[in-house]
Amino acid sequence: MATIEIGSIAMQLNRKAIKHLHISVLPPDGRVRISAPETMTDTAIRMAVISRIPWIRKQQRDFAKQPRQSDREMVSGECHYLWGKPHRLDVQERAGCHEVKVGGGRIRLYVSSGTSTENRARLLLEFYRKVLKKRISDSLDSWQRKIGVSANSWSVKKMKTKWGSCNIEAKRIWLNLELAKKPPECLEYILVHELVHLLERKHNERFKAYMDKFLPDWQERRNLLNSLPLANESWLY
Repeated sequence: MATIEIGSIAMQLNRKAIKHLHISVLPPDGRVRISAPETMTDTAIRMAVISRIPWIRKQQRDFAKQPRQSDREMVSGECHYLWGKPHRLDVQERAGCHEVKVGGGRIRLYVSSGTSTENRARLLLEFYRKVLKKRISDSLDSWQRKIGVSANSWSVKKMKTKWGSCNIEAKRIWLNLELAKKPPECLEYILVHELVHLLERKHNERFKAYMDKFLPDWQERRNLLNSLPLANESWLY
C-alpha cells in the first residue's frame, strides 16, 4: 500500500489485479482510498483522480456535516439506536444470566455487578446480531423469489467501510451489523442491493434498472441510510 498526494488530499493507493480504477471516500472522516490496476501508470492514476477531485471534496464535505454518535461508555442514560429509533440505555445490575430487553423507548441491560464496559458493549452487540439475523431470515426467502436468485449463504459481521458485500462466485452475502441500528427500510435496501449483484456484478445501468424494478424507491432509501448518524467507530454505500 502506498500514499499519494494531490493538492491537500492524501490518498491510499492499492494496486490490484483489476481492470478499472476505483475511488472510495470512506467514513467517518472522508479518507480516500484508490484501487488501481497493477499495470496502470502513476501518471494515469493521477490524471484519473484529478478529474474526480470535485466529487471527492463533495463526499468529504458531506461526511463533515453528518452527525456522529457520541463515544459509548455503556452507562445508563446513553442514547443507542435500534431500527432507526433512539432508545435510552438502562443498565441494571443483578445476579444471574446477562440479558437485554427492549420496551418503552429503553434498552435494558441486565448484568452482574462489576461487568466491564467492554463486556456490556459485547452483550449489546450480540443482541443487535440476534435481532438483525432474525429480520434478515424473515425476509430473505421472499426477496430471493421476487428477484429470481438464491444466495448459498449469508451472514452478519462488523464492517468498517461497507453496509454489505456479495461474493458473486460463492453466492455469499455479508451484511453490516450496524444495520440493526438503522430503519428497517435501509436493511431491506441493502439486502436487495446485494441480491441484485447476483444478477449484475457492476453498479451499471443494468444494475440500476434491476433496482428500479424490484425496489422503486431504492435511491430514497440509500439517501436515508447515508444521512443517518455514523457510529462512533470508523464506518457510504
